[in-house]
Amino acid sequence: MPSIPGPATEGSKTWSPSRLCDSNDPEVWRKIHGHLNAHEFRAAITTAFDLPSGDNFTYHASASVNLAQVEAAIRAGRANGLHAWYVEPAAPEPREGQGQGEREEAERVPGQPSLRIAGYPPASDILAYIALFDPTKSAANSLKSLSANAKKGSLRATIAEYLLGKRHLDSSITVPKIKVPSSSSSTSSQSQSQSQSQNGGHQNPALDFWAYLCLALEYAGPNANSALLKSSHHMLPVYMHHFGCVVPSYESLQIINKLAAGRHVLDMGSGNGYWTFMLRRSGVNVVAVDSGQSRWRTTWIEDTLATDGVQYLRKRSGCPDHVLVLVYPIVSGDFTRKVLDAFTGNTIVVAGTQNGNGYTGFKDMMVDEYMAREKPRWEKVSQVPLPSFAGKDDALFAFRRKKEDP
Repeated sequence: MPSIPGPATEGSKTWSPSRLCDSNDPEVWRKIHGHLNAHEFRAAITTAFDLPSGDNFTYHASASVNLAQVEAAIRAGRANGLHAWYVEPAAPEPREGQGQGEREEAERVPGQPSLRIAGYPPASDILAYIALFDPTKSAANSLKSLSANAKKGSLRATIAEYLLGKRHLDSSITVPKIKVPSSSSSTSSQSQSQSQSQNGGHQNPALDFWAYLCLALEYAGPNANSALLKSSHHMLPVYMHHFGCVVPSYESLQIINKLAAGRHVLDMGSGNGYWTFMLRRSGVNVVAVDSGQSRWRTTWIEDTLATDGVQYLRKRSGCPDHVLVLVYPIVSGDFTRKVLDAFTGNTIVVAGTQNGNGYTGFKDMMVDEYMAREKPRWEKVSQVPLPSFAGKDDALFAFRRKKEDP
């Protein structure tokens, strides 16, 4: 069975994952964080992936951009609604002579005139959202703290209320915290947010760049209105090409590890292999399968099996002894439904949207709604927030097949 070439970054002759993980050269990350702190996104990416400084690769995804264009968009800040992540229905157009039209028009979301910008979160609230994914802390307790310290009526309050209402983790699943060595020294809050991959020794390069984008784009997490948004930012194609569609948090990796309990995990539709890479670093045995239809600038593993996922399952009796993992499963072609029907094991994990925007899995419903309606013999044991790209709302869902009544 053919495999997808990797690990590699297109445009670099020397890059390998060891440049960002387990490197004996701390200078690499020092340079990366220095560039990010200076909003030199292009230099941060070229440093991280060992690319020439004049790199002009075109990243194709939700839009087609190069690094120079992305950096220009970052420096543009809030212009043209580039940071319009928090919205609410706009008031009706004022009649002639009412005098409020100009101000109301300035607050409207470009391309979505029925929405107005509800505001922008302060840096302290953005850092509090980033802290939800600190592996040295309890994610559940951090979320409670996000709520407890929110001002009434603030954006932070709406975010905390929304995420608390969504979160669910079965009592049978426990996630240990990473202990921080007592010799660890503290740094500034911004530096801490941009050194996520080093927290307690848990290395996760995608989390560093994600923390930066939250601060750069003024994003403090999703709320109930996030599903209304139809736009994203120029950074998204770059992020997806290098790290995949969604960031694996320490908590999500540990949940999969606990559910697997020594069994093999089948990463179906594994993309560029970042989740497989991180799961393996967490001690999980993973088989990565992908059709190879999508192009990724960076691939993280060398043994992705290039084949049709449904056929792979059918040829192996549905892989009854595996845990099925679907990360950002595509909506088109009824892929998710076919894979779930072909799988015969007892544990399913899905990383995808939790707000019904139809971005992953199913166009007309969320994955937990589908499982409740179409797979009543399964129970949901996890729905925990994942580090979401600005304007997105992602979570890790997990389902177990119910035990048959005696």
